[in-house]
Amino acid sequence: MAKTICIANQKGGVGKTTTSVNLSAALATAGKSVLLIDMDPQGNASSGLGLKRHEFQESNIYHVLIGEKSLGEVLADTQLPNLKIATANPDLVGAEIELVDMPEREYRLKSAIKPFAHEFDYIIIDCPPSLGLLTLNALTSAESFLVPLQCEYYALEGLSQLLNTAGLVKKNLNPTLHIEGIVLTMFDTRNNLSHQVVQEIRTHFGEKVFNAIIPRNVRLSEAPSHGQSIIQYDPRSIGSIKYQELATELVERDLRAAQSANAEMASEDLNA
Repeated sequence: MAKTICIANQKGGVGKTTTSVNLSAALATAGKSVLLIDMDPQGNASSGLGLKRHEFQESNIYHVLIGEKSLGEVLADTQLPNLKIATANPDLVGAEIELVDMPEREYRLKSAIKPFAHEFDYIIIDCPPSLGLLTLNALTSAESFLVPLQCEYYALEGLSQLLNTAGLVKKNLNPTLHIEGIVLTMFDTRNNLSHQVVQEIRTHFGEKVFNAIIPRNVRLSEAPSHGQSIIQYDPRSIGSIKYQELATELVERDLRAAQSANAEMASEDLNA
């Protein structure tokens, strides 16, 4: 059964798509079967994996949301054997409007994903930098959400709004939704402010903050222009190493959670 995680932060420029692409690639490289769903009309996750927008003009996630195609009909292969993608394009801007009058509008993506839940280990959803119907669909579909936060002065700006929205989704649409964690991005080792922000966020959120911190890295910023994840473009770069560490940390967390759940079930059986 796939674990579905949406990567969300309505504040732009925080490394959201970079994290979606490179976490997906790192998980795939580690042998996990991964589906990346690009829900951002800008389509940067799609182009960042080398997919040309015009090739999927009539077959992308927009057509799934409005009911013209099934998810299986729009899945595309990437250069990584274990990674598939449902691409996006600017038509998704229109989907925000079209979805308003559709039945079960917040559940469109969840319904589309459900038949494929057993085909992947992870489904990663790259959300747009907004809290509209596209992000609501992602949060309603997901088991959890991961928040990239940049190591800069305004890092926490808007986070409370995202957490409030997620709380409403949990209350009204998706009772199992929870925060997967926070990944710190754009860390500059030479900048005292970066270190202060890391300390502040760890104080606020404790164990929810992943140990892997994504640094500012030239190779990381170059990779999308080559249509590759950093794991493909420069596997030995610090950006690649850190995203692989993030993937390992995520998998290990999930393994511990599964072991804990199994132990709890066994204990309940013994006491029954």
